[in-house]
Amino acid sequence: MMTPRSIEPRPCTDPGCRGGHAPAERVALAMSLCSARGAQLTELRRQILELLWKSGRPTGAYELIEALKLRDSRPVGPPTVYRALEFLMSQGLVSKIESRNAYVPCAHPERRHDCLFFICSYCGASVELEDPRLERLISEDAALIGFRPTRRVIEVEGVCANCIADGAA
Repeated sequence: MMTPRSIEPRPCTDPGCRGGHAPAERVALAMSLCSARGAQLTELRRQILELLWKSGRPTGAYELIEALKLRDSRPVGPPTVYRALEFLMSQGLVSKIESRNAYVPCAHPERRHDCLFFICSYCGASVELEDPRLERLISEDAALIGFRPTRRVIEVEGVCANCIADGAA
């Protein structure tokens, strides 16, 4: 298996990107971003980020704990995993899907943007999109009332195209 260190991290320059990046490339980018920021992406933090990328869906902390236990045959406590997730969120590498109490890797940690998630009620998959129009509208509305947002995450729940095609809805 190729390690993230052997992959050239490439920031995404496509504003219409739908986040279809290879997990190893995104982990390599995370390592590069943390290094440039003077933040330490420890082995455990990197492993959690890799697990989130490989999961392909919002993943809870206890699912991560079980996956780490299977991977390394040693238990990792909840506080340790939650601290790692807090670090990953503080670096813009991971977002929390509040309605699911689960975490997903950010498709574009190299650029600041609001998180807009479409979450399938049937299969649990999520897709992160960037919409500058929505970001601008939220900023304008916040300014109208003298509000300064610190975190903007929008979750839209519905049915994904795959589940619709499979007849789930």
